[in-house]
Amino acid sequence: MSPFDQPQFIETNGIRMAVYAVGDGPPLVLCHGFPELAYSWRHQMQPLADAGYRVLAPDQRGYGATDKPSAVGDYDIDHLTGDLVGLLDHYGLDRAVFVGHDWGAIVVWNMGLLHPDRVAGIINLSVPFMQRGDREWVEFWESMFGGDFYIVHFNRQPGVADAAFARNPKNLLRNLYRTQFWKDPPRPQRPGMAMINLVDDETAPGKLMMSEAELDVFARAFEKGGFTGPINWYRNFTRNWHRLADVPQRIEKPALMIHGRYDMVPASERIRDFVPDVEVATLECGHWIQQERPTETNRLMIDWLARRYPAR
Repeated sequence: MSPFDQPQFIETNGIRMAVYAVGDGPPLVLCHGFPELAYSWRHQMQPLADAGYRVLAPDQRGYGATDKPSAVGDYDIDHLTGDLVGLLDHYGLDRAVFVGHDWGAIVVWNMGLLHPDRVAGIINLSVPFMQRGDREWVEFWESMFGGDFYIVHFNRQPGVADAAFARNPKNLLRNLYRTQFWKDPPRPQRPGMAMINLVDDETAPGKLMMSEAELDVFARAFEKGGFTGPINWYRNFTRNWHRLADVPQRIEKPALMIHGRYDMVPASERIRDFVPDVEVATLECGHWIQQERPTETNRLMIDWLARRYPAR
C-alpha cells in the first residue's frame, strides 16, 4: 500500500491540510516546492520509514488536497511556517527534522529562524539559505534580471501567469519537469517571460524525468486546484523581507544541503556564514533532485540522519 493512497486530513493554523504518513520513530517532515506536491517525495517516504523514521509529507497551503485561501497575505512566511508548527502540534510532536526542496527549502530555513525550538535538524535540496540583505528581494531581482524574470512577473502582473498556466497545466509541467537538458545543444532563448512560454512549448530540451502516469498525478492536481495559491507564495517575498528585519540571520541547527550540479539555482559560497553546522553535497542532476536521483538522495539523507538524528 502506498502512503499516497489516502491522505490524513488535519486542522492546522486555520486550514485543512492533507498529510501523507508512513513509519514510526523520530519524525521527519518533508516539504515540497513549486509547482509540486507531497507526491514529489514518493521515492523517499518508504526508504526513510524503513530506516526507522516517522515520515510526514503534507500538500502545503495552496496545493493538492490542502485548502487554498484566497487572500495573498495568507501565504506569507508566518502562515507557511505556522502550518508546520500546527502539524507538529496535531501529532503531539515536540520537534522534527524538516526536509525541504525548492520553495519548501525556503520554508524550512525559516522554520530554523522563526521556530528553532521545533526544529531538530534541517535537510534542504536546491535552495541554499537566502539571507535577508539590505535590498528588498523583488526590487533587487528586478534590477538584476528585469521585469520578465518570473518572480518579478508574478508580483508585478498579478493574475497573468495564473491564467496562462491554467490553460494547459500538463504541458507546462511536462516542460518544467525536465532532466538531462544539459546534454542537449543550446538553443536560442525566446524573449519575454520564459516560464509562461513553457505553456505552449513543444520542444523543451532534455527529457521528462518521470513516467507519464506520475506526470498525470501532478497535472490532475493543478487542473483541479489551479496555480494562484502556489504563486501567492512568491507574492509574499516583499512582506517576508520586512517580516525578517529583526530576525538574526543564523541557523543554529545541524543541516545537510544537497545541490544539483546543473540546477539553475546557484549554490551559496557563504552558506557556512549563516549555517555553520552544515554539510554540503552535489549530485549529477538538475533542479528536481530527489526525483532525478532518488537512490543517491536517499543515501545522503539516511547517512546524515544516522549520524545527526539517529532512529532508536
